[in-house]
Amino acid sequence: MVILILEKVPVGLRGELTRWLLEPKTGVFLGAISALVREKLWQRVCKGLKGGSAMMIHNTNNEQGFKIEFFGNTSRKVTDWDGLQLISIP
Repeated sequence: MVILILEKVPVGLRGELTRWLLEPKTGVFLGAISALVREKLWQRVCKGLKGGSAMMIHNTNNEQGFKIEFFGNTSRKVTDWDGLQLISIP
């Protein structure tokens, strides 16, 4: 499972993501895609932000069962506490 949350991004980028993922709410995308497709989409998102920000949450084999990644100017950061990813607000 993959969840992408985009803020202040071009409409074209959101439209491109709807080919692969569902958009239940503006800027929120989710779907079940392969790791290869996930990485390709993440690269495309990072290139196409144009001043916006993105957060990706996907399942992985760790203690929490998921990984969080940020890109761009976000109001929140991921803090690693002995292998656990926690969200911090500066």
